[in-house]
Amino acid sequence: MSASRIVTRLLILSAALCPLVLASCDPPRRDPGAVPAAAPPGDHQAGGTADIRRDLTATPEGTSLLGEPLFPLLPDSAAAERMGEQLDSAQAAYEADPDDADALIWVGRRLGYLGRYREAIDAFGEGIERHRDDPRFYRHRGHRFISVRELDSAILDLEHAARLVSGQRDVVEPDGQPNEAGIPRSTLHTNIWYHLGLARYVAGDFPGAIHAFRHGLAISPNDDMRVAMADWLWLALARTGRSADATALLQEVLADSMDILENQAYHRRLRLYRGDIAPDSLLPADADALALATYGYGLGTWHLIRGDSAAARAVYEDLMTTGYWPAFGFLAAEAELARMPPSGPPGM
Repeated sequence: MSASRIVTRLLILSAALCPLVLASCDPPRRDPGAVPAAAPPGDHQAGGTADIRRDLTATPEGTSLLGEPLFPLLPDSAAAERMGEQLDSAQAAYEADPDDADALIWVGRRLGYLGRYREAIDAFGEGIERHRDDPRFYRHRGHRFISVRELDSAILDLEHAARLVSGQRDVVEPDGQPNEAGIPRSTLHTNIWYHLGLARYVAGDFPGAIHAFRHGLAISPNDDMRVAMADWLWLALARTGRSADATALLQEVLADSMDILENQAYHRRLRLYRGDIAPDSLLPADADALALATYGYGLGTWHLIRGDSAAARAVYEDLMTTGYWPAFGFLAAEAELARMPPSGPPGM
């Protein structure tokens, strides 16, 4: 798909969407509470050319990899009320039993769903003080360190979480905002390795990302997790010149029939890499904002790997105009642009 078509599609959606848009997740899936929202047009500050609401009176949640402040995005009133009630319930449960690790985890998760990432990080930090050997607090804090672009801290937390779960039985992680089927697809172990791989990948440690995603792929319990791991693994392999391994991975993972409930975007990206889908037909007509960021980063990096750095830059720059900064695809595009010189091809 051309850069102009991506931008046009994003602009249409940003003007029409009222509910929260999935932008970062465990791992990326259609989870309408995992991220701050795109908002309908109104009296607000636009982010680039996309029509989103940013709270410019708030303290930024972080600084982008391009040096821009990451002001909180505002959900529409209905979503904010619903998620506020969920947070109130989580806080009440924690206040009733401050020693309950599960209750504190849900406080942090609910704060994260509202885009209050710094508060979520503090909640998980409190959990680490109270429950130092509970890997879940490191896993969730590491995730939110990624959201605010503190990649070194994220890697340290997630590596420690991986050590803590080594040799332990894996468990399904409950969904804060369930998918349409109501079936959780990710687990504690796979979420740790997925987010560790992502943090290393965005930081430019492609060999480290390969190690994390290979491990995550090996323990993935379903096709949703397999395509999420395999997509980033394919990119990391291709970025390090391991084209034969990347090709073999596609043959290993992709099948004629796959049980995909959440990660359709990663499945389609893998099919693009294998040549099953033409770039101009990559984006489905019903793509939401998370999917647009996910497709956009995959398409841009597909161009980059093929040596067309100008096309890659155009797609990445188009993604920046949307303002959906919590999306992992947006974050990864930031990293690519940060590695690019002012003109000329980026370092591979």
